[in-house]
Amino acid sequence: MKFTALVAIIEDKDEEAAIDVAKEAGAGSVTIIHGKNIGLEEKKVFFGLTLEANVSVLLFVLPRRLSMKVMKAIREKFDLDSAENGGMTFTIPLSHVAGLDNDELHKFEDNIKTML
Repeated sequence: MKFTALVAIIEDKDEEAAIDVAKEAGAGSVTIIHGKNIGLEEKKVFFGLTLEANVSVLLFVLPRRLSMKVMKAIREKFDLDSAENGGMTFTIPLSHVAGLDNDELHKFEDNIKTML
């Protein structure tokens, strides 16, 4: 089975909803990293405080076929194609994966069988 890392960068306020959408589309566990998004424009400073967008980076390791389904669900739910939206999602192919939970691996296999 070939695996892909799906990375979704979402506004902090949408973190729980994005995880729910991904799980409904077949994703299993997720690693969450909190960060700040500055973008192309200069940082805005207000009374010495920098105004930056807080984001959550959601990292999923998924079978390649399932990753596109999850990515499409997140993309549509949060309108990531809109210019006003600060989020994005992308995939990275993985050549070697170790440490996946057996239960999650069986879940992936079952999901792929139902997709076929």
